Amino acid sequence: MEPQVMLSLGQAGAAAVLGLAAVGSAFGTGAAALSAIGVWKRAYALDKTAPFILVTFIGAPLSQTIYGMILMNTIVQTAAQRAEAGDYVGFPAMLAAGVFGGLGMAASAYAQGRAGAVAADAIGDTGKGLGNYLMAIGIVETVALFVLVFIQATL
Repeated sequence: MEPQVMLSLGQAGAAAVLGLAAVGSAFGTGAAALSAIGVWKRAYALDKTAPFILVTFIGAPLSQTIYGMILMNTIVQTAAQRAEAGDYVGFPAMLAAGVFGGLGMAASAYAQGRAGAVAADAIGDTGKGLGNYLMAIGIVETVALFVLVFIQATL
């Protein structure tokens, strides 16, 4: 294949990882936000203080976009180094790394948002368990960290 086509495959992988991770973050933050808004509405309806801590659950899935950006930068740097050396063998693998890495991060972000939604509802009902809910959300986050680290190791 042409060197420019191969380079484009690597660049497409870089774009894919960021785009897919961001889609997961959007879905995850949206899911958590819907629940938090419901909790706040109930608090206002009962003339109670709305728990601001729920913003933590809404924002948690955003970190996957950052992980996607880190992996994107790694792919871009690797592609540039290999292109400069005239080595175009690994460029299809960079595309695959971007697509599959982005999907893994997206799934983590979406699952984290769903967990955050349930956690927000639980805090709204009981006012208790914040530490437990944050631990559960952190475990879901670990999937995205594993994807980042392990895929970086393959490039």
